[in-house]
Amino acid sequence: MDNNPPGPYRHRRQAGDPQSAQSALSGYLRSNAINARAITRGHQDRIQAARDAFATAQITANSSTQNVEKDEDEDEDDEDREEEGSASPSATTTISTTEARKRRRKELRKRKELRDMHKIKMTKQFKKRVASRLPLYTDEDVLARQMLREQEKERRAIADFMPGQTENCEICQQRFTVTPYTRAGPNGGLLCTKCGKKLADEEDGKKKGKKATQGPAGRRKDHRKKQAGGSFGIGTKSLVTLCIETLAANISLADSFGDLPFMVIDRIARMLSKRRMMNAHTLELFLQHQPEDVRIYDASQLEQQDYLRIFQVCPKLKHLKLYNAIQFRDEVMEYLIGRDFTLESLYLAGANLLTEKGWWDYLKVKGGHLKSLRVYFTDQHFNQGVLQALQLFCLSLVRLKIYHNQQILDSQLEHIAKIPSLRHVSLHLIKPTTTCTYVYIIQHLGKNLETFSIRMVPQVGDELLEEIHEKCAKLTKLRITHSEVMTDAGFTKLFTGWKNKPLKVIDFEKCLPMTDETPQENADTVGLHASGFEAMMNHSGSKLKKLNLHGCRHISGDAFEAVFASGKKYPELLDLEVSFCEAVTDLIVGLIFKSCPRLEKLNVFGCMRVSDVRVPRGKILIGLSNAKGMGIQGTED
Repeated sequence: MDNNPPGPYRHRRQAGDPQSAQSALSGYLRSNAINARAITRGHQDRIQAARDAFATAQITANSSTQNVEKDEDEDEDDEDREEEGSASPSATTTISTTEARKRRRKELRKRKELRDMHKIKMTKQFKKRVASRLPLYTDEDVLARQMLREQEKERRAIADFMPGQTENCEICQQRFTVTPYTRAGPNGGLLCTKCGKKLADEEDGKKKGKKATQGPAGRRKDHRKKQAGGSFGIGTKSLVTLCIETLAANISLADSFGDLPFMVIDRIARMLSKRRMMNAHTLELFLQHQPEDVRIYDASQLEQQDYLRIFQVCPKLKHLKLYNAIQFRDEVMEYLIGRDFTLESLYLAGANLLTEKGWWDYLKVKGGHLKSLRVYFTDQHFNQGVLQALQLFCLSLVRLKIYHNQQILDSQLEHIAKIPSLRHVSLHLIKPTTTCTYVYIIQHLGKNLETFSIRMVPQVGDELLEEIHEKCAKLTKLRITHSEVMTDAGFTKLFTGWKNKPLKVIDFEKCLPMTDETPQENADTVGLHASGFEAMMNHSGSKLKKLNLHGCRHISGDAFEAVFASGKKYPELLDLEVSFCEAVTDLIVGLIFKSCPRLEKLNVFGCMRVSDVRVPRGKILIGLSNAKGMGIQGTED
C-alpha cells in the first residue's frame, strides 16, 4: 500500500536525503541560468594566473640591481601588457585584481612606515640624536628611517630566538634565559638584563651613579624646622642617639630591650610615639621586665585590652603616664581598682571617656596613696565632683595639674585649697576665673608652695601678686600668663624685698593690655615694664634657668641694656624668650649672649630691629627673618 500523501506533496523527499539536496541545488542553478562547471573553471584559472604572476615577480625581483621597487613595477607592467594580448578574459581579470592588491599592500607599507617614523620622531632618543648629529643630515626623515631600520634589524635578530631558551650574553658571556623583552646587542647577538639596561642608559645619555641625595636647600629647611621646634641639638648626634634611631626604625625586628637603662627606654618610647608606631606589639617590649614606671607618649592605637595587659604584667607599677589615652574607660579603671598595687603618679591626657563615677571610685579606693595627678585635655567628666573626691581622699597629693579643662568653674577651685599636702599647683581653665579664688589658694597653700602656674587669666590683678609676696617663701617656678590687669607696680612690689629664694623658672607671657585702638599707649602701666623687669632680674637672675617675656612689649631698650650690661652675669640662664619685645635690637642680643655664658636658645620672633647678629658658637638664635634663615646656629668664637 502506498503511504505517500496524495497531491503535490506526493513526490517530496524527507529532509536530509542527499538526492533531495542535490536535486534542489540543481533546480536552483538551472532556474537562475548558473553554470557550476564554468564557476569552477574560472576559479581554477584565477589561482593559476596568480601563481604565474607571483613567480614572474620573484624572478624580476632577483634580477634587479638598482631601484628594486621601480624595476619591479615596470616589469610587472610589461608582463601585464604582454599578457593582455594573449591571455583569456578570465586571466586578464585575475591579473588586474592582483595588481590592485599589490598596489594596496604597497600603500599600506608606506603608511605604516610613515606612522613608525612619526613615532620615532616623538621619542627623546631621536631628539637627542638630532641635536648631536643634525649637521650630517639635511632631512630628519633620513635619520628617522635609519633608526627604523635599526629597530627592524633588532626585532629580526630577536625573532631568531624563542623565548624560554638560554643564550650567552654578547657582552659579558653570561648564560641567561631569553624573554620577549630581551634586547639585541650591537653585533646581532642578545644581551642579558644587566647589559641591556646599561646599553639603554648609555643611549639615553644617563649617567650611572648613586641616587642624588637631598640638596642643600632641603637640608637647611629641615635644619631650621628642628631649631624652631625646639628639638635641635648642637653638634653631631651621639652614639646613643644614633642607636636609638636605628632601633626605632627597625622595632619590628626587636625581641627585647635587654638591660637598657630607664632613660634610654624612655627615649625609645618617645621616638616610637613620634613616629606613630606604639601599638599592642611594641607595647610588649616595654612590659617584659615588669617596670615600675610605664610611659607611653602616644596611646591612640591602644585598646582596653592593652591597658589591662599593662596592669596584669606589671605587679609593681607605681608611675603611669599615658598620652592620647582615648580608650581609657571606666572598665579599665575598675580593673585597676581591683589590682593589689597602688599608683603614686597618674598622668592622663585625652581620657574623655572616663566618667565622673570612674574617677570617684578610683580616688575613693586608691587616692590615699596618690602623690601626683596630672590631667590634660580631659574635661568631659573631670568636674566639681572629682575635685571633692581629691579633697576627701587624696590626703598625700603633692602635685596637681589640670590643663585645658572646660568643666571646672571659678568657685569650685576652693576644693584645691583644702588639700594641705599640695606643693605644686598648675591650672589652665577655659572658663573665666577671678583674683579672689587664686588669693584663697595662696592663703591656704602658699607657705609650702613650690610651683604656682596659672594660664589664661585676663582678669587676675595685683592682689594675687601681693598675696604671693606675703605668703610664699619656697617658690621655684612662677607662671602667670595673659593677664590684662596686673601692673608694673605690682611686679616691682613682688620682687622687691621678697623673702622667697631666687626663682628658677619665670613665665609672664603676654602680661599686657590687649587693646586694638592704641596698643602703644599704656598710661596705667599695665603689664611688665622696665621697673618690674629690673626688680625681677635683681631678685632671681643668679639662679634663673628659663625666662619667658613673650609679648612684653612695654619693656624699654634702656631696661634691657641695663639688665644685660657689660659685667653682669646670669650663669644659670639656658632659655630666654623675648619674642615681640619691640625694643630688642642687635646690640641687646649681643649683650644677652655676653651676659649669659650658658645660654642655649634665644627666641626673637617679631623683633624687627634684630637683623644682623654674630651668634657665638654653641648657641642658637631663633626667629631671625633674614636671608640666613629663621634659625641660626652660632659659629663665632
